[in-house]
Amino acid sequence: MKLGFKEIAIAAAIAMVPAYQSLAAELAPYGTAKVDMHKMPVTDTVFDVNYMDPQQLNTLYNFVKNTKRETRGKVVIVTHGPELRAFAKENYEKYQGIVDKMAELANDGVEFKMCNNAMKAAGFQAEDMHGFITVVPAGFPELAFWQSKGYQYTNPLPYPVKDVRYIDQPQLKK
Repeated sequence: MKLGFKEIAIAAAIAMVPAYQSLAAELAPYGTAKVDMHKMPVTDTVFDVNYMDPQQLNTLYNFVKNTKRETRGKVVIVTHGPELRAFAKENYEKYQGIVDKMAELANDGVEFKMCNNAMKAAGFQAEDMHGFITVVPAGFPELAFWQSKGYQYTNPLPYPVKDVRYIDQPQLKK
């Protein structure tokens, strides 16, 4: 019996299945992840925001949108770091895109609380800030206050995950 290319290719593929299974087991000794796309209960959250660069507020925007979509609860943002300069009216032109995103969140019910201590240390007064900001005595006590009311603490570091897979596997990027 003479075998054609197609038959040889099929036979070779079948013969390779045990080798592939062995290789797959070696590369994934812990199996494959489970999926649990459960619905979250309504959960109120308080975000602890202290970023060196105001541009990192763009990442915060995405964190808040994603969290709010899943938890469907109330959201409070406590800002007490160098990013607070983006909320100063005098810097609106420079940070307009970010401030507009934050105002969009505020219009969607997100409350913005700013640490008075940090604001004053940065050289600002309450009247220097945009109208959706509420100045509070101090950032860390404010976080504790909202946690005492049942809000879940979230400290979103501004490290986006988009495309991190391709750092280690650049050949996979399409």
